[in-house]
Amino acid sequence: MGMKSRFLPWQLLVCVAVSLLLVGCAGLDSGRKPLCSVKHVDLKRYMGDWYVFANIPYFAEKGCYNSVESYALRPDGRIDNGFRYRKGSFEGPEKKVRALAWVHNTQSNAEWRVRFFGVFTAEYVVVDLDPQYRWAVVGHPSRNYGWVLSRSKKLSEREYASILKRLETQGYDPARFERVPQR
Repeated sequence: MGMKSRFLPWQLLVCVAVSLLLVGCAGLDSGRKPLCSVKHVDLKRYMGDWYVFANIPYFAEKGCYNSVESYALRPDGRIDNGFRYRKGSFEGPEKKVRALAWVHNTQSNAEWRVRFFGVFTAEYVVVDLDPQYRWAVVGHPSRNYGWVLSRSKKLSEREYASILKRLETQGYDPARFERVPQR
């Protein structure tokens, strides 16, 4: 695969804990309506770099700067998923995490599974998407995780407010989203 990452034991432990949370939280609130994905994602248009404009921060993403999600479609149909960021400041060391994703719902291409370290799998649902693919919103059924992605480092206040309003209709608390510093 050509994508090697070296992890210290504590980093692996953190990643295992995050993965267990992502997998385990999906069914906790059975009274909530299911998360609704967009009708269709054109995978070729979706591939490439996306700046993380905002997210619901959890311990692994707190203190991240210049966060970028990258997707590359493989010949076998799976997706190489990379995440790079700087920890603690814009000048902090650049870190990288690699994962493997695949489309779970092939009718919409909007529901994926992402496998970390070849062991743990998390749900990935595209819940909102600009028709020109300028921004996308990724959710998780638990509503404890969410990401607003943008092709550029900036998103207009009007667009962001509109995205948060639509997230609220999906059962998210918009106040939980925090902007990720980008420079």
